[in-house]
Amino acid sequence: MPIQTTPKIWMNGELVAWADAQIHVLTHTLHYGTGVFEGIRAYETADGPAVFRLTEHIQRLHNSAKIVGMEIPYSVEELVAATKATVASTGLPSCYIRPIAYYGYGEMGLNTLPCSVDVAIACWPWGAYLGDDAVNKGVRMKISSWTRHDHNTMPPASKTTGNYVNSSLAKVEALKAGYDEAIMLAPNGLVAECTGENLFAVRNGIILTPPTSAGALAGITQDTVTAIASDLGFDVRVDNLARSDLYIAEEIFVCGTAAEVSSVNSVDERKVPCPGPKTKAIADVYARTVRGQEAKYAHWCELAV
Repeated sequence: MPIQTTPKIWMNGELVAWADAQIHVLTHTLHYGTGVFEGIRAYETADGPAVFRLTEHIQRLHNSAKIVGMEIPYSVEELVAATKATVASTGLPSCYIRPIAYYGYGEMGLNTLPCSVDVAIACWPWGAYLGDDAVNKGVRMKISSWTRHDHNTMPPASKTTGNYVNSSLAKVEALKAGYDEAIMLAPNGLVAECTGENLFAVRNGIILTPPTSAGALAGITQDTVTAIASDLGFDVRVDNLARSDLYIAEEIFVCGTAAEVSSVNSVDERKVPCPGPKTKAIADVYARTVRGQEAKYAHWCELAV
């Protein structure tokens, strides 16, 4: 789906017109994939647009930068304020938000030390990544032939632009084979995550999600879902999963800022009950939570106005 433009993008401290938010073809990160980014959503609430877990997302942006040795020239507080201003400038009741920090124009070569760090924040309308009815209908998954990064190859704990070549290869492979999404395995063969979502599987009534040691990103939506599931009385644990665990799972769902909470209806043509009762219960509470309709989690919604 083509990106729908909005009036302004925040770049290096100021809001500029969408069409003017441009970079040079010799921008360092374009050549070497050394940027860090986040995916965030603002939702329509009774009090106006609210950005879901904004501060945690911006803190993770800083953490990603620290892992790859990048110094972002704006504090968490400054980028939180910039994000709110950008969302407000769109006039939209809800939107997807993409902050990115990248090495800019002026130096070339693998040494990033002399490079300037630029920061931009863009917002635009974007529906659920895996489909608006992915909770009820479910998505078809395949185990990817592409392996998730090893921790000493490309650190999966950092949400780095270059890391997502790995995800893109797996996503396109799955789509060309007729699936909706791919599940990626760690170098040791255990389940890591999907191309852009964390994964949960139900076995013997217990909800399991892979650890970061398996190559999964520490997901903010994953953390949200874990809290909701626990408060609903479900037993949620971080533990290793083999691909065979997915074939015989009682339920599987995935989650992420873009995908929200989506059911899985099959893995490698093995059918999975869909939508499972735990998945549906969690998805229902999540949908209310992000829209400021659950008082228990209201502190996660940061108003943009």
